[in-house]
Amino acid sequence: MQMPNEIYIELIGPVNFYIGMGIQILTALFLGGLVGLDRERKMKSAGIKTNILICLGACLYTAISLILVTESATTDISRIPAQIVSGIGFLGAGAIIQSRGHVIGLTTAATIWVVAAIGLTIGAGYPFVAILFTLTILIILKLLNPFYNLIMLEKDNKPYHIEILSHGRVKQQVKQLILHEVNDINQLSEEVVNVETDERILHAFISIHPSRMKFLSKELKAILKVEKVNFYITDYDAGSDD
Repeated sequence: MQMPNEIYIELIGPVNFYIGMGIQILTALFLGGLVGLDRERKMKSAGIKTNILICLGACLYTAISLILVTESATTDISRIPAQIVSGIGFLGAGAIIQSRGHVIGLTTAATIWVVAAIGLTIGAGYPFVAILFTLTILIILKLLNPFYNLIMLEKDNKPYHIEILSHGRVKQQVKQLILHEVNDINQLSEEVVNVETDERILHAFISIHPSRMKFLSKELKAILKVEKVNFYITDYDAGSDD
């Protein structure tokens, strides 16, 4: 297979093949990393490395399919991209976990799917479209929860006491996850129940909308080392805990 001399890049036009591939690789690296950084900050299973690899792989496979088309007019240009979508489906399925009667990881699976779409777009020679697409994804991932809080009036929030049973320290992970859903934690304390097994109970007092509390409970149960999560409405009014 002979490499073409030029490759098409959106808004730039034909450029040297290796320069064009360099632009595509760097764009895939950057955009995949941006989405991965957002997921990693939220302690999700598919982080920076996973999303970069998915974006780079989809980009390269798409670029190769375009090269094959220039070599032979009988080559089906849609075959490789279609197989990418199928393969990403298996990765997405691996990110979805069914545990204790709850399904988690759907957003992570969807993110993997759209990151592959970003890579496909870059590989097809449209990096600027991919940038706009990535910005849209980041806006959705970052602003959706504040939007929920906006439409779910604060006056409808209820004071909750959350009890989290774990084997090992999970306080920092729990704190980050809760603060992703609410603006403030009224109180967060931890007690060791069994020193030998490192069994602990974490108590959190927060104010949150009931529908969001159910979602938060599922997220907390997905944290490694967490065995059980109980929550109930309480009249307790605690001060801020630093």
